Amino acid sequence: MEACAAVEKEVDRLTSKLTSLHEHEQRSLEEFINAIQDIKRELSEAPADHKLSSTQVMTLNQSLKRIRDGVSRISTEHKDLHSSVSKVGKTIDRNFISDFTAVLTEGACEGEDNQRLLNEVICEHFLRQGMLEIAEALNEDAGLNLSQERKEPFLELHRILEALKNKDLGPALQWAEMHRERLSEENSSLEFRLHRLYFIHLIRQGNICQREALLYARNFAPFASQHARELQSLMGSLLYLREGVENSPYSHLLEPIYWQEICDVFTKDACRLMGLSVQSPLSVCIQAGCQALPPLLSIRQVMLQRQVAGVWSNKEELPVEIDLGHHYHFHSIFACPILRQQSTHSNPPMRLVCGHVISKDALSKLSNMNKVKCPYCPVEQMPSEAKQIFF
Repeated sequence: MEACAAVEKEVDRLTSKLTSLHEHEQRSLEEFINAIQDIKRELSEAPADHKLSSTQVMTLNQSLKRIRDGVSRISTEHKDLHSSVSKVGKTIDRNFISDFTAVLTEGACEGEDNQRLLNEVICEHFLRQGMLEIAEALNEDAGLNLSQERKEPFLELHRILEALKNKDLGPALQWAEMHRERLSEENSSLEFRLHRLYFIHLIRQGNICQREALLYARNFAPFASQHARELQSLMGSLLYLREGVENSPYSHLLEPIYWQEICDVFTKDACRLMGLSVQSPLSVCIQAGCQALPPLLSIRQVMLQRQVAGVWSNKEELPVEIDLGHHYHFHSIFACPILRQQSTHSNPPMRLVCGHVISKDALSKLSNMNKVKCPYCPVEQMPSEAKQIFF
């Protein structure tokens, strides 16, 4: 944040200088134009064969000198502005590290499997964003050969979202009706919100659609017990169709925020039913990486200064814990209470018969003659009796 503040300060200084220079040059140009027009007018009023008097010659020379000095001054100020622009670049170079290779783990992205996995994540991100042509091009160039079944959930999601953004509820309503049972199991209010939006669309048109709105209200029957208060508000709006709902106490129903809300609700529920994360994994990784990068660079610099760079050699964990905030907590993490290390695929958590949990490495170190004594209670067991736990 200090680096950003330093660059912002320099940019503000440059912006202020640019604004001041622009205003000064504008005034100078207006003065030059007025002076030249005055001279032109004075010369045009004189007879054609009239020679300039000494006073007129002196006035003309003074005006020309003033214009030359003004142009020279503007040129100097313009050069100073270039110097200020270059200072911004130097401030960025001084406060930000452009080489991030120091914190890269060698071999982290090497290997055919890792490359394929990375390409699949990028391709999935493009599919989520609706960039279908780019995703298809990457699919072909990287040889991913993603099946149509793999791509269809993203295509359907994007197709319905585009319809919602165009205020077309048909595709979303059809999808919600097809998945009504599963949405009900998840306690989703998606279908109700979609019917509510269509009902609001009808009452917005006034008395013309009164009968149609009353008939459409039958769709609210399955939701009466869960959304009683909202239904009361919707039914109350029917009393003001003649005067216009926008001029009634129910005008809040016409606010455009409901359309943005339905896009968010649909995305969340659809991703849950399709077994997808709401956010793109690639976006989450990039955001988390941007947040973790500054402290990692600082730690790396300190380790190099103290000549202990070899400490950072484990590909599975960082030299220190970096708190990314609760927004990036997606699952539980087990840290062995004996070795004080986080569990990994090669060192998973193991449950002892007594119920206490330690890491696999700790279990191996505590084993003695095919017996393991729990470090927290006197229960003994064989190492083979420990069961692996999956978080």
